[in-house]
Amino acid sequence: MPSAIPADRLIRQISARMSLRKPQERSLEILHAVEEAIAATGDLTGALAAIQGLAGRDVQRVDDFERDFISLCFALATGVGKTRLMGAFITYLALTGRSKHFFVLAPNTTIYEKLVDDFTPGKPKYVFKGIQEFAQSPPQLVTGDNWDQGRGLRRQGELLDADVIINVFNVDKINKDVGRIRKLHEVIGESYYDYLAGLPDLVLLMDEAHRYRAKAGFKAIADLKPTLGIELTATPKTVGAKPVDFKNVIYRYGLAEAMDDGFIKEPAVATRKDFDPHSVDEDELERIKLEDGIQAHENVKLKLIDYADRTGNRLVHPFMLVVAQDTTHAEAIRKQIESEHFFAGRYKGRVIRVDSALRGEESDDATARLVALEHDGATEIVIHVNKLKEGWDVTNLYTIVPLRASASDILTEQTLGRGLRLPYGIRTGDEAIDTLTVIAHDRFDDVIRKAKEPGSILLKAVEIDSAGNVWRDGAVELVAPSFVETMVTGGNPSPHGELGESEQAPYLFATPEAQSYATVTYQVIRQMERELPNLGQLRMPEVQTKIAKRVEELMRPVQGTLEGIVSKPDVAKIVEAVTGSVADNTIEIPQIVVLPTSDVTFSFRDFDLADLDTIAPQPLSDEIVVQQMRTGERLTIARNMAVVREDRLEDYLVVHLIDFEPVDYDSNSGLLYKLAGQMVVRLRSYLPDDNAVENVLVHQGKSLAQFIFRQMMRHYEETPTRYRARISKGFQVLEPLTFKVADPSAVRDFRAPVVPVSDTRRHVFGGFKKCAYPQQSFQSDEERRFAMLIDSVHEPGVVRWVKPGRKQFQIEYRRTERYEPDFVVETTTEKLIVEIKARKDLEDETVKAKAKAARTWVGHANAHAKSYSGKPWRYVMIPHDAMLENVTLAGLAAKFSQTAILDEVGTS
Repeated sequence: MPSAIPADRLIRQISARMSLRKPQERSLEILHAVEEAIAATGDLTGALAAIQGLAGRDVQRVDDFERDFISLCFALATGVGKTRLMGAFITYLALTGRSKHFFVLAPNTTIYEKLVDDFTPGKPKYVFKGIQEFAQSPPQLVTGDNWDQGRGLRRQGELLDADVIINVFNVDKINKDVGRIRKLHEVIGESYYDYLAGLPDLVLLMDEAHRYRAKAGFKAIADLKPTLGIELTATPKTVGAKPVDFKNVIYRYGLAEAMDDGFIKEPAVATRKDFDPHSVDEDELERIKLEDGIQAHENVKLKLIDYADRTGNRLVHPFMLVVAQDTTHAEAIRKQIESEHFFAGRYKGRVIRVDSALRGEESDDATARLVALEHDGATEIVIHVNKLKEGWDVTNLYTIVPLRASASDILTEQTLGRGLRLPYGIRTGDEAIDTLTVIAHDRFDDVIRKAKEPGSILLKAVEIDSAGNVWRDGAVELVAPSFVETMVTGGNPSPHGELGESEQAPYLFATPEAQSYATVTYQVIRQMERELPNLGQLRMPEVQTKIAKRVEELMRPVQGTLEGIVSKPDVAKIVEAVTGSVADNTIEIPQIVVLPTSDVTFSFRDFDLADLDTIAPQPLSDEIVVQQMRTGERLTIARNMAVVREDRLEDYLVVHLIDFEPVDYDSNSGLLYKLAGQMVVRLRSYLPDDNAVENVLVHQGKSLAQFIFRQMMRHYEETPTRYRARISKGFQVLEPLTFKVADPSAVRDFRAPVVPVSDTRRHVFGGFKKCAYPQQSFQSDEERRFAMLIDSVHEPGVVRWVKPGRKQFQIEYRRTERYEPDFVVETTTEKLIVEIKARKDLEDETVKAKAKAARTWVGHANAHAKSYSGKPWRYVMIPHDAMLENVTLAGLAAKFSQTAILDEVGTS
């Protein structure tokens, strides 16, 4: 099977086919360098010297193999993907012809069973998906359960010469069965052990390598004398009271780097605001921590429901992990959580305890529920002593409550690692869904302090506000007026062009008096948006005369106070300059109002709320502070009671429901109170009294109303009719954009990608040459790359572009529902509305409704532009994966533009 493809190209192909992450691909490159370096060596000493010669950059110096064979450790953080990396290593070594025999070692039954699944074709996490060479002839799998049955060793009585053979064994099973493995095997004429030891190309891969370095039975594995050993672990040190660092680590990719690159969740530590843990005894402290853990758990549960509803992604069922001190403590905690006194018995039957004290059927039941944790949502709380074993990989752990734990224990990779995996594989941009919360009232200060110490796995430290927003400490509002507004009014523009250049957009007027008149002129132009049919009218002498007259009237009181002190500016020249600047530097975007030609009724069909049993928000007693341990950002979950008290419990929900634009109270009050009543009934079903129900409605009413409203929109309808368009504004002056930033000076150059790309939406960018604003934000890396394309000197046809701000340019796609397009681009010949969408979303009903509305808008805008020989419009929807390096705007527009709709449009 050896491939004729050059090794560097093969690595790129494997990385692409297996969707390897950056640290996985880098590990593969290092393995290739190692293989090349040791090819000409004849012994361990020479091999060690050759490998030490690779040290530098991110390749660490290997001091000792610590084996009687070449053995190297790749230390990758939990959640980065060590099993997939093993598959990549095997693929590379097999396709380069270096080896076709592999021995994969697992430290325990859990990991062993997981590895067997991962190397079995047809299983959900099969590691060789995408590898064409293995599609027809997959590697032969020999396991600790079938090795003695001749599987993989004979075919019709002869030895099997398969292309690739992978042995997967559990080290404990090897220890127990070592005698049997060394006995003569009838099929192969020698013991299976001797058969393996005699293979000239056996490669040993050791998962969670730190777990069995000290085991006596490991000598039996070492005697296999493999040509190469590859160790994988997140913690490259021996276990025990006095751990010793590995001396053979060649590549290290830690938690902090994985967080920076967005491969795992951000850990955050939580406490109650102004809470003194010494004011209560140990039992009371544990009760408080458990209750607050439930608050965090139920909060993220609502967020996940909302996210799945908004995006169409699968629903993730979160659970909470409670780490107990010992088995007696664990059982006491289980009884407490399942008692009627703990949230009125809400979690009875929804808790599992997993520890060494469980036996027989009880242990089997707990294990089965552990396996089902990610799928059925039946278990919400897991209690375990100290830490769960490696290999227990879940993505839906969101809350950890370590009881009686030290700051060091909380910060270990074993504690945090169980909850850092991302349920969707990537960060979503929703802070709550991308965060792992650790409840640590009694260790809050210690954890934050230790997280900031040099050498900590967490380098920095986050806050949740009552609206659920997350801002960095000291966040300020950055206001970015358009360049034309700055030029006219003499504000403080950001650099235009290359970041860091001192040259700013030129001011039109040098004196304060002239700038005052110019500012008023700009305001008058804004008032005339409804009067003028198009932007070009600003150049007409009669329009400029009219503007000058209004400016004179508005400035007369000011001028009166200055008579005899300063000379009056030439108003006509100021107006001429300002109107010319606005006309030259603004994309002419008309405001189009679509009106029905006959009466239209809007309503919601009657229905009952669904999925109420999936939510159980709990009453809040104090304010919870959540601080991310790495970034230092802080969130606060507000717990103070509202000042305004409602007469009916349902009113707490209805007051939020009528804030949604499609909801008319007079027409829908009956349905609103029915649905609000169903939610109140749900809350009463598990809360002790109406005071607790009111508490939940006060603090979490907005989230619950959103839960109701999303279901209402599934039952929204309007009577069919036809519509006509009216131009309400001939153009729109660009309003200032507003961003939340920690440091106004930390605006990123838009040509530099963000790592991870999922964090793109968190940044503000500058450095534009053709944008109408000095700063912009992007919702995805594809948007940023599209901005690079249209801002480039290689697109000379682009005159200017803009990402419209909130309410700057809205298109109505359903009655009372509007959206802002991603980009508006003006070229020398036309104007484009551009949307960039994930390919999987192109068939989404909401996306299609928006596209139809935009095409209708373009049809009416073109009819308007034709009336005065203006530039025509086009609507372009670009799939995200079409944003390649070699594309042009003309090519994208030609391929993905959609036909405008000009006729009156019927809707239903």
